[in-house]
Amino acid sequence: LAQARQSVSHRSPRLASRASRLAAAMADPCAEFAGMKSFWDIPGMKAGVITGDIAWNLLKFAKAKGFAIPAFNCTTSSSCNAVLEAGKNLNRPITIQFSEGGSAFFAGKSLPNDKGKLQASVLGAVCGAHYVRQVAPAYGIPVIVHSDHCAKKLLPWFDGMLEADEAFFKAHGEPLFTSHMLDLSEEPDAENIEICKKYLTRMKPLNLILEMEIGITGGVEDGVDNSGVAREKLYSTPEDVYAVYEGLSPISEKFMIAAAFGNVHGVYKPGNVKLRPELLDEFQKYAAGKLGTEKPLFFVFHGGSGSEKHEIATALAAGVAKMNVDTDTQWAYWEGILNFYKAKSGYLQGQIG
Repeated sequence: LAQARQSVSHRSPRLASRASRLAAAMADPCAEFAGMKSFWDIPGMKAGVITGDIAWNLLKFAKAKGFAIPAFNCTTSSSCNAVLEAGKNLNRPITIQFSEGGSAFFAGKSLPNDKGKLQASVLGAVCGAHYVRQVAPAYGIPVIVHSDHCAKKLLPWFDGMLEADEAFFKAHGEPLFTSHMLDLSEEPDAENIEICKKYLTRMKPLNLILEMEIGITGGVEDGVDNSGVAREKLYSTPEDVYAVYEGLSPISEKFMIAAAFGNVHGVYKPGNVKLRPELLDEFQKYAAGKLGTEKPLFFVFHGGSGSEKHEIATALAAGVAKMNVDTDTQWAYWEGILNFYKAKSGYLQGQIG
């Protein structure tokens, strides 16, 4: 590339400029966004739910600028509103995501949610996505709508959401959701990647983004208990992560990797969890050595609640473009209700509202 750039510079300034841009893109896939001042400068950026190339370019912008789009698990319209309000107040893009259990709660816990169908979870996630689509433009910020961890036993939920995406795409030219996560980390790595390949192939025509997990996030979330998992499963290897890239990149560039670096769901006392975000930089360097591009991987930070600031900074520098927050927002939600009750206890004995 350097020789080509030098050669064409003598013949055509325009060709020289194109060669320079190509070289920059090869050096860093997010280089074109480094010079932008604001995410609003991304072509096509708008308030409301974003999908496809616009959403992917937002993640590229975040990676180029060294920050992550925060992703908050929501279970009700009021928790969605709280996240949207925070984004509006800060003028920042946000992600609203629904877990399988949270989706069932959104629809109503009294509804049947049969094993192998998970119809309430499908209904709740779809209703949640439609709700966010309706109200998000009023908050004046870009919003990504995402579905969280989907284990192998929950694939009927994933299939139901994809059917809703396909129907919405047929009617509107874009999917209902922005992105979905497959979490097949409990399966053998080869099976994990093969299933992800199958679903990414289905998702590509809809311009959907896939998030996948390699290695296991510890702790407990949404009824899934990984608190007793073997310690070595909490840390991915460069070979593990690169195998994901090799499997998915021929299908689509639009995928993110939740690589394990000691992540644990929940909030724990300092020292109880050994996060090693520096591993992400090792994964990037390994992939860069294979591909000849700088930081080719897009990472997701799971178990973000309660993390130390320096750990977050290290992860961001290594290419984390999305960071999940669940426990912290659950705590803020119930603590707010508790404090309101304490402050208004006397009044509430005779009147509510």
